[in-house]
Amino acid sequence: MAETLKKGSRVTGDARSQLATDLKAKYEAGESIRALAQSTGRSYGFVHRMLSESGVTLRGRGGATRGKAKTA
Repeated sequence: MAETLKKGSRVTGDARSQLATDLKAKYEAGESIRALAQSTGRSYGFVHRMLSESGVTLRGRGGATRGKAKTA
């Protein structure tokens, strides 16, 4: 479904609902927002917004955190 969309085209109605469902399923299966954006030809922000609108709990960013150092 997502691959048939033209880059930058407006997605509304049933197509938007279907895209949101597809993105949600793939994200919850472990795919990253960046990977989803690339596979659909959409921006990171668009995919992020679609996931948020779908009620997905977004994962935290990976890598080192800047919080307080843990004490032994």
